[in-house]
Order: sequence, then structure tokens, then C-alpha cells
Amino acid sequence: MTIKEASERYQIPLEVLREYESWGLCGTVKTVMGAWQYDDQDLERLSLIMTLHDIGFQNDEVEEYMRLLLEGEDTEKQRMEMLNKRRGIALDEIHFREKQLDRLDYLRFKIQNEKTGDRT
Repeated sequence: MTIKEASERYQIPLEVLREYESWGLCGTVKTVMGAWQYDDQDLERLSLIMTLHDIGFQNDEVEEYMRLLLEGEDTEKQRMEMLNKRRGIALDEIHFREKQLDRLDYLRFKIQNEKTGDRT
């Protein structure tokens, strides 16, 4: 499957595919008549890359994670640490948003009480 076919079929942006190729991580990707050919394993890796981007990994973090993944099981601890770090960041963001919602709800409550004449 060519880069264009992979992009269209799996809705993977061409930039992500080019980035993947530039990392030199695609050992099974073959060049045929000047066009990259992707196999199922490459598409699984690309799906993982998309997931890592979706959960907030930066490009350098994605590349590091993928390099560790290709090194094998000995890197599970490092990959888990990366995921735990990202999880902590996500939880911090959630807690911040919850505080924002509390403040918004308080302001809404005040306005609703002012409308009914029940000033608190």
C-alpha cells in the first residue's frame, strides 16, 4: 500500500506518514519503484502513533516511545513511565477543568438568584 493509499484508507494525515518514514523506524516498509509500501505491521504502528498524538504526546515523545517499542520488552518500564507521566498530566488538566466548572456554576447560580430576587 502506498503512502497516499494508507493516508486515504486509514485517515492518517500525510504529515504523520512522512514523519514515521523520516524516523527510520519502518523496517518492514519497502520502497517499490520510488513509492513506500506499508504492510499490516506498519499500519498497526501508525495507529499507535496516532493514539500517542491524540493523548497529547509531542513528536519527540512519540519518536522516543516508538524507538523504545521497537527495542523490545526490555523497555516496558520506560514506556510505562512515559504513559504514567502523560496520565498524570491529563489528570491535572481534568482537575483544573473541574475547578473551572465549579466557578462557572457558582457564577451561573448567582445570576439565577439575582433574577428571582433571591440575593444571597
